[in-house]
Amino acid sequence: MKHLLVLGGGSAGTMVVAKLRPRLDPDEWRITVVDQDDEHHYQPGYLFIPFGIYRREDAVKRRSRFIPDGVELVFGRPAKVEPDANRVLLEDGTELTYDQLIVATGTSPRPEATEGTLGAEWRTSVHEFYTLEGALALKGALDRFDGGRFVMHITEMPIKCPVAPLEMVFLADAHFRERGIRDRVELVYVTPLDGAFTKPVASAQLGHLLAERGIAVETDFMVERIDADAKALVSYDEREVPFDLLVTVPLNKGADFLAGSGLADHLNYVQVDKHTMQSRHVPNVFALGDAADLPTSKAGATVHYSVEVFVENFQQHVRGLPMTHAYDGHANCFVESGNGKGLLLDFNYDTQPLPGRYPLPGVGPFALLEESELNHAGKLMFKWAYWHVLLRGRELPLPADMSMAGKFLEAAK
Repeated sequence: MKHLLVLGGGSAGTMVVAKLRPRLDPDEWRITVVDQDDEHHYQPGYLFIPFGIYRREDAVKRRSRFIPDGVELVFGRPAKVEPDANRVLLEDGTELTYDQLIVATGTSPRPEATEGTLGAEWRTSVHEFYTLEGALALKGALDRFDGGRFVMHITEMPIKCPVAPLEMVFLADAHFRERGIRDRVELVYVTPLDGAFTKPVASAQLGHLLAERGIAVETDFMVERIDADAKALVSYDEREVPFDLLVTVPLNKGADFLAGSGLADHLNYVQVDKHTMQSRHVPNVFALGDAADLPTSKAGATVHYSVEVFVENFQQHVRGLPMTHAYDGHANCFVESGNGKGLLLDFNYDTQPLPGRYPLPGVGPFALLEESELNHAGKLMFKWAYWHVLLRGRELPLPADMSMAGKFLEAAK
């Protein structure tokens, strides 16, 4: 019997086994998923926890609930992958061999990578929200914050969900207004990019919203250290950004066990063909979701659309046939802009986010790159779709490939 080993039981790992188990003959294929514990986290929910919109139970459920029948779930931490031997070693000494390997171990924040982050002010005036613990601690800090300089900072790209820092500062603006203390708060958005976002049209629109809300933007800021004594961000070009409450997005990296495997880059992201997700070095290894070095957003929609394409290709691959399907980098995401409104971005490798209507041309119902209450509702509704549809391997009536229908092309000129 052949063995498919999946490292990681998060979004990508769970979605892919839910789709592959009914498609692979159980008499021919054994499927195993490895993850460290029985907690599955809905990571987009971290954004809402600091503002009391979601609670812990909205973002965490038992992982085993979503692993389909006929798939073995092993609890453990990978320590080493040996592609030449088709073998993975776990930290407890367990040895797992495989015929095909899918790496879906995601990415995680590394606050220790920036000097001073884990100093005396950590989880006091220096916070992050890319972990559950961080989001819960930030809620307490926001509840206590009564005015001063609130700084949202990105260390370096790529990061998981690149719009989340913008959402955080928009929601913070709305939160402080609701509490009646916005006039006592100076909001600053600090980014290593030359604008609010990575793509010109979206960057212009999001930058306009920041300016409209009185949020200052510090661009091209490459942080060297956090000076906990002075309570300031310090860049390599010696600029300083003082803060009273800092929310930082630390350096993001892939899983440490991938270092030295011959599969990954310097940030531990598996190097793959961007259309098939197949390793560029070993033909029986694939990477899905945030674990891969795909040149697109590390986000849930990327996982969803890329898994749709991957499943078709994988079935061809294991039969010895050429993989004929190509993932085009399609991703879309709702962007919370505060005050019960949001925007929607839809893009791929070749096309930046543009205004228009989605998914039906001219009809929507969602507006692209335009604030609306319906986009905010769509963001909140996605939680239900995540737990009840996507993780179960059920189909959403949306094509994996991006369509230009309904988009205003003149905005890109």
